[in-house]
Amino acid sequence: MQPDALDRQLIELLTANARLPAAVLGRRLGLSRTTVQSRIERLERSGTILGYTVRAALDGDPRVKAHVLITLAPKRTAAVETTLRRIAQVRELYAVSGPVDLVAVVGGASTDELDRVIDQIGALDGVMRTNSMILLSTRIAR
Repeated sequence: MQPDALDRQLIELLTANARLPAAVLGRRLGLSRTTVQSRIERLERSGTILGYTVRAALDGDPRVKAHVLITLAPKRTAAVETTLRRIAQVRELYAVSGPVDLVAVVGGASTDELDRVIDQIGALDGVMRTNSMILLSTRIAR
């Protein structure tokens, strides 16, 4: 299913604020509340809308984050992934195409903590090389 222009506008509004009531969305789009609800349900069923989330800044959130680019030895992806799942500071892990195999988003309370975690990742059996980038500031977060 390909979203039409109204679907795209609806998705943009929901991306900016997923808590907008269907009646408000309808007014902004020139549609009835029931039409908006039907469109949202269709977009959810088709997999165009994958879910809704809450983003919060809490005291336990990492103060410092880094992207760690990981190059693996052949056939070591599953073992390394299993080990990375056990490292609490690894917040996200992505398989990617290109010159590296994985990108880990690592978070911690300080650069010292990140340094220790990055060294820990680099020492894992099956990790050939890491390259890390400390995230300085967020410019866009959607």
